[in-house]
Amino acid sequence: MFNIFVYLFVIKITIRSEDQLLTNKVNILLEDPRINDPTQLSNADLLRDYYNVSELMRVVDVNGKVVNTQGSDPELLALKPDFTTRHDTGMFFIDGRRVLYMKVPLFHNNEIIGTLELYRKLTLLDSYLKVLVIALTITSIGAILFAIFGTYWFTSRLTSPIQHMVQTMREIDRSGKLRKIELAERDQSAELLQLARAFNQMVDRLERTFDRQKQFVADASHELKTPITVITSYAGMLKRWGRDDASIRDEAIEAISKESTRLQNLTKSMLQLAQAEQEDWLQRETFNLVQLADETADMLHMTFQRMIRVHTTGKQDIRMNADKEKIRQLLVILLDNAIKYSKEPIDINIALHKNVVRFSVSDKGIGIPEEEMPYLFERFYRVDGARSRSTGGVGLGLSIAKRIVDLHEGQIDVFSKPDQGTTISIAIPQKK
Repeated sequence: MFNIFVYLFVIKITIRSEDQLLTNKVNILLEDPRINDPTQLSNADLLRDYYNVSELMRVVDVNGKVVNTQGSDPELLALKPDFTTRHDTGMFFIDGRRVLYMKVPLFHNNEIIGTLELYRKLTLLDSYLKVLVIALTITSIGAILFAIFGTYWFTSRLTSPIQHMVQTMREIDRSGKLRKIELAERDQSAELLQLARAFNQMVDRLERTFDRQKQFVADASHELKTPITVITSYAGMLKRWGRDDASIRDEAIEAISKESTRLQNLTKSMLQLAQAEQEDWLQRETFNLVQLADETADMLHMTFQRMIRVHTTGKQDIRMNADKEKIRQLLVILLDNAIKYSKEPIDINIALHKNVVRFSVSDKGIGIPEEEMPYLFERFYRVDGARSRSTGGVGLGLSIAKRIVDLHEGQIDVFSKPDQGTTISIAIPQKK
């Protein structure tokens, strides 16, 4: 289509230019006083001064007789003379060659005395058009070949890394082992490198997820083993001696009841943690955080007979858009830890600053050693195992708290010093 456009455009421009030249020549001829003098129409010098090769110029009188001719082309000379009283211009073909013509009536004293005929063969244009057709044909063939081989090279360059990725994915599916895609950065496009990096990041994330799952199973098995072992041991003791010895029977019942409760709490925490891994775990709503903190503090005060104080920055109505029950659970987890490891009153501080809700739980308890701080939010991690077991902790509370904060796109920080107390601070951005 482009070649057709070029071909037709060249023809149009060239014919327009030739037509303009023919018009200019006629205008010059008409300005010659001899052309309007009946006695000079047959003067050979009249047309000779304006004649060019590949043209025919002649004057036809009112009887249709040629009275003056200038030209040598036999094909043009063979054209029948035509007397006309109106201006006529156009183009026709002779043996496939274009011929422009122009016919102009001649006047003397407002009377028509004859017709001036000009014919011009566009021989040069036809030669140029042949060359143009050959050139366009060659360039078209070259463009087609370039497109074929270029497309083949480009698609092979594009599909080869993709095939490598597909092969890697199939290998992962077949073997079950995660593998990364290795691509030479110098030989690949930016888009393919982005695709490979995204795939490798996904593999890294899956590896971390699998590692966490393995660690979770191992830790859960370890945590479940202790209460199950205790229950099994005391059950065996009851079978052997418990029927006749009341003291052994009471001790076994108490131990089995205690470990059953611990096993129940551990299972409940594990289920909560598993549910927290789901992205749609949250059910957002707008609520008053200060009111929620007061309700939670009153509930735990009634349960544990511990003073819990709620402080705000002057506003008693700090509203936030979040999962109300999950925020309540978060407060319970933090307050429960503070109650277990401190004896002094516990403080909850709530503030709203630049569309960020900040609240913290502070106690004056035993604190956390600095070297233990990086591991606080790991599953089943306890700073002091014996102390945690004595208080009934399973090491999952802070992991659940961290997950709740992460799902709210917030941040949790811990500030603590041994024997001085601990403050856990939460910052959650407001959602419209």
